[in-house]
Amino acid sequence: MGTRSEPYEAPAIQTFATELVAWRMEADLTQTALAETLGYTPQWISQIESSKSVSSKTFAENLDTFFKTNGLFQRLWKRIIDTRHQAILPPGFTEYVEREVEASQVRIYQLTLVHGLLQTESYIRAVVGHEQDPDTAERLVAERLKRQEVLTRKDAPTAWFTLDEASLRREIADPEIMREQLAHLLAMTERPNISIDIVPMSAKYYSGLTGSFTILSFLDAPDVVYGEIAGQGMLITDPRTVASFAVRYNSLRGDALRVEESRTLINSVMEEYG
Repeated sequence: MGTRSEPYEAPAIQTFATELVAWRMEADLTQTALAETLGYTPQWISQIESSKSVSSKTFAENLDTFFKTNGLFQRLWKRIIDTRHQAILPPGFTEYVEREVEASQVRIYQLTLVHGLLQTESYIRAVVGHEQDPDTAERLVAERLKRQEVLTRKDAPTAWFTLDEASLRREIADPEIMREQLAHLLAMTERPNISIDIVPMSAKYYSGLTGSFTILSFLDAPDVVYGEIAGQGMLITDPRTVASFAVRYNSLRGDALRVEESRTLINSVMEEYG
């Protein structure tokens, strides 16, 4: 986990930062003074205290030795490592997932990949395993599979998925995995609460090409929109902005094939994988 322009939201990282500030202030030290004492740069101290960088084990040990904390910072560092899979989640995503389980309706447009709620275990592993250590990848796989239960539980929301054809054709894994994934999409369309339609390549330019997004609707709360760009998540609650996304979703669905035609296209692409 490297330096970020925005703070990590992971509680363990934020707690480390808060404790470092508290101990430094108690010792009446500036960031520069602490950095010079421990042999680091003021910029490094600043990044740690703002939760934009993650401590190394050595840095944690040095803090414990200097402040005589009886191992506090080493314990906090271990907590960061034990929960590091949470730290790589985009800002805003944790809050989104909390709301996702409460939604009565879900409208999703996905441009480049099969949406996470529709991914098979093998497909998930191919996606989240990219540049992740095995332990972190497995935790992310397990969490995504658990999250998918929102679609199959007793009181599951009504879910509309609109996917660009490119998401079916992007070979992010071996042909066998892609074929399994597309077969899974067909199986999910059999569920009464799920609708999947595809925007074909023949649509050329349409409004969905500007990016993926999700609209959550609730029985007793206003709709919200979630989207990601360059690894940064954004949960939108402004009513006017949310309404504009609803209009966009209805518009791009006009470019999509009907459900049965979409099933035919999914099956056709699946057969191309052998």
